[in-house]
Amino acid sequence: MTSTVEAPIVAVTVYPGQARVTRRASVDVGGRLRIGGLPLDLVSDSVRVGGQVTVLGVDVVVEQNPRSEDGRVAELEQTARDLTARLQELADHAAVEDSRAGLLDRLGHKAGGSFAKALAKGEIQPDRVADLTGALGDQLGQVLGRKRELAERRLRVQEEFDAVGRELATLNAHHSPDRHAVLVDVEGSGELELSYVVNQAAWSSGYDIRLDGQALALTWYAEVTQFTGEDWPECELALSTARPAVTATIPELTPWYLDRQRPLPPPAPMVAAEHAVYGGMALDAAAPQPVMAVEHGEAATTYRPAGHVAVPSDGTAHRATVAVLALEATIDHVTAPVQGLEAFLRATAVNSSEHTLRPGKASVFHGTEFVGTTTLDTWAPGEETELNLGVDDSIRVERELVRRTAGKAVIGGTRRREAEYLVEIHNYGRRATKVTVVDQIPVSRDDGIAVRDVSCSPEPQRRTDLGELTWQLELDAGSSAGIRVGFRVDVARGVELLGWRE
Repeated sequence: MTSTVEAPIVAVTVYPGQARVTRRASVDVGGRLRIGGLPLDLVSDSVRVGGQVTVLGVDVVVEQNPRSEDGRVAELEQTARDLTARLQELADHAAVEDSRAGLLDRLGHKAGGSFAKALAKGEIQPDRVADLTGALGDQLGQVLGRKRELAERRLRVQEEFDAVGRELATLNAHHSPDRHAVLVDVEGSGELELSYVVNQAAWSSGYDIRLDGQALALTWYAEVTQFTGEDWPECELALSTARPAVTATIPELTPWYLDRQRPLPPPAPMVAAEHAVYGGMALDAAAPQPVMAVEHGEAATTYRPAGHVAVPSDGTAHRATVAVLALEATIDHVTAPVQGLEAFLRATAVNSSEHTLRPGKASVFHGTEFVGTTTLDTWAPGEETELNLGVDDSIRVERELVRRTAGKAVIGGTRRREAEYLVEIHNYGRRATKVTVVDQIPVSRDDGIAVRDVSCSPEPQRRTDLGELTWQLELDAGSSAGIRVGFRVDVARGVELLGWRE
């Protein structure tokens, strides 16, 4: 005899693309037990049963159900039936009003002919005709008004019905009425624990980076989504970087062959070509198949957010805070006037926590003001990184072409171009700051083009072979600084210059 036991969800570990669900039940007597209502997407090979009882055997079976056991699906289906009945009721009322309108219209036409004959014979007074036609008109107007009201009510009910239909279609796509059940043969009594892995679940990282004066705070949160077919109640939620795999295969290399390139054979006749196609398929099938790449979980980290979080199976993201970090950071500015005149606030910080921060989008705040978003890459403990904290309008940047000569011919037919730029940076903020300015000069990739007489004032702290120039300027509050960059380009006779910009 099989006894059905209730085993509520007590813990969920969410991986980047799956989740492990743990249920517990109290067993009073041994025998065959049934735990049903499990997701159809459950990975059968992942089912594990243990606890305080002795497990003699475990079977995973599929239950065919006529209707979904999901409470939300059942609720929506009942709502859809109720709305269908209301739409039919409104349609019936509209049909009655249509009949009344038709009857009044026919009475009006018939009465119009009768009144005309009676008036011609003097059998009825005109005011009496006016009263009768007015009464018919009033009734017809009331009928038309009720038809408009019914149409508006039908439109609202139809919109509600469509919304229910959309939600129901989304849920039905992931909530099959069929379910899995686990049959367990046990001896003894006590607590029984069931765990299994399901697909259609994931978590991703997100961050809030808040700058308050010189203090930098980072809030790390996890967004958990799932379409597993079962709602997760408030329970112990863990977030893991591991990636469970049903099959783990160690990669094996196949020979890397080199061969002489041979000319293609002449086209074969049609019949021969047909046989060649089938032969090619047979050879491909016998060739070594690609080896699946698998990530193992030895170095995985598990995060346990404070507090319990309920995650329904509706695909919406549910946020749980993982950690709040106070970071020591160096705040400065960086600008690249050749690309844009914005000055970006930058924080250089070291991850002083024990957490390896996962990649994710970060929202940036200055105090309570939202200023934009940035992307955070993987950030290991002890690692230093740069954080883009958005544009700072208190630092104003200007870049101007102050000298230009073009097409000037010199001895030998060489043409010469000269340019000089002035970059000015103004600190209108309330405190001193360091501004890193990045600019560039052109680099020639042709022997007939030469970049000469490069002049920089002041001299940059860094210059690369690719023409990148970097200055670090210390600016007090209310102060300004200027940078001049000049150069000459000699173009040999007969060479067309490509890539010049101003």
